Amino acid sequence: MLEFFGRVGAGLTRFTERWVPDSWVVCMILTAVALLLAVLGAGAGIEEVVLAWGEGVWGLLSLAMQFTIAMVAAHACVSSGPVFRALDRLASIPDPQRPLQAVALAACFSLVTGYLNWALCLVACALFVPFLCRRNPNADVRVLIAAAYIGLGTVWHCGLSGSAPLILATPGNPLLDPVSGPPVVDRLYPVTETLFNPFNLIYMGVIAVVGLGSVMALHPRRDPVTFSGEQLEAMLPNPPESPEESDTPAARLDAFRGWVWLAAILLAYPLGNSIVTRGFGTSWTINAYNTVFLVVALLLHGRPISFLRACRQGVDAAWGIIVQFPFYAGIFGLMQNTGLGHWIGGLFAQFSSQQSYPFVVYVYSAIMNLFVPSAGSKWLIEAPYLVAAGEQLDVSVVTVLLAYAYGDSTTNLIQPFFAIPILAVTRLRFGDVVGYTSLVALVCFLANAVAMALIPSNL
Repeated sequence: MLEFFGRVGAGLTRFTERWVPDSWVVCMILTAVALLLAVLGAGAGIEEVVLAWGEGVWGLLSLAMQFTIAMVAAHACVSSGPVFRALDRLASIPDPQRPLQAVALAACFSLVTGYLNWALCLVACALFVPFLCRRNPNADVRVLIAAAYIGLGTVWHCGLSGSAPLILATPGNPLLDPVSGPPVVDRLYPVTETLFNPFNLIYMGVIAVVGLGSVMALHPRRDPVTFSGEQLEAMLPNPPESPEESDTPAARLDAFRGWVWLAAILLAYPLGNSIVTRGFGTSWTINAYNTVFLVVALLLHGRPISFLRACRQGVDAAWGIIVQFPFYAGIFGLMQNTGLGHWIGGLFAQFSSQQSYPFVVYVYSAIMNLFVPSAGSKWLIEAPYLVAAGEQLDVSVVTVLLAYAYGDSTTNLIQPFFAIPILAVTRLRFGDVVGYTSLVALVCFLANAVAMALIPSNL
């Protein structure tokens, strides 16, 4: 069966490479579809939909910057010297003669980093795999990659960096305070109601165990695929460069550690004061999350130039967010400023019931994630009609949100976009590993189907 899934996965990869264009082009295809639906379905005029798109296009600039900083700060944390050394020590823990220990470590590392931050998980796991391969030469590299990939497919969106929950918890977010049009939700939803909801906490533990058990069961008992010594040396990451010494006044100012401590204190104190005076649930927003990672990155690097060099490299990984968010904001403007959102919401309500709606949202979110691998912008596009349909069926915003988040995670396991960092480091093709990740995705889908049948409609 594993060989069969491997062939299916390789065929899927060949299909997507041939037929699925760049993600920005996909965004423009969705824009064209939204324009047509607004005219033909919702009955809006051509000029009305064009103006609605234009009114929304610059409405997400604040959110785009918040997600960009999340990616940059996570990259800066991982590329620091202490983290590089810690990865090598961590990889030496498993017994080299027991490859399942290495697989379990890779999966647990991915689950922990995925819970903490999706961008951290992408970068850290990509760097961790070569260390694991070198220290554990009997572990199958394909299963190690699948294990390192699992956090993004299970716990990330129900974890601390979950895009959709953090958007709803952030004051002034576009769903609560849109540039134009009526609000999608009538209040903020603090993370105590979403990420720390008892149902979500139980779900997270169950899906983590399901993912871990699935990937450990996939390791072949004989003839594992491994890397040669030359291949490992070629892919092992280089430690961060030491700053160049210079006696010029400018260089001494650049090397002064006091700037790092000043920035860290200025960032950390207001957040700490907010948590103490207002409570964690109210204070933990996208801004708070980014504050923590910026402070950690500053302290890990210690010197301004090292920190800034790491951030500059992190911007390369965030360019897609920077470029694509305005165009997704245009689609959001269509949903808000025409009758398109209510029209689509009515269709969802027509073909769903209160009991089946969470599963419908889960499947819909999972499918859309294959084409639009940007959870935050996709939530802003879909929330207007998903929430509206939920209100018609008496399904709460929190229930809709969690079903959306779970679906968005599952298909990350078969989404080539998120595998790019790991595959770039290991020099493998997605078809080499998607057979394993497809099996894990199938098991997770079955577990999620049960979860959607059990989730209360009024969380």
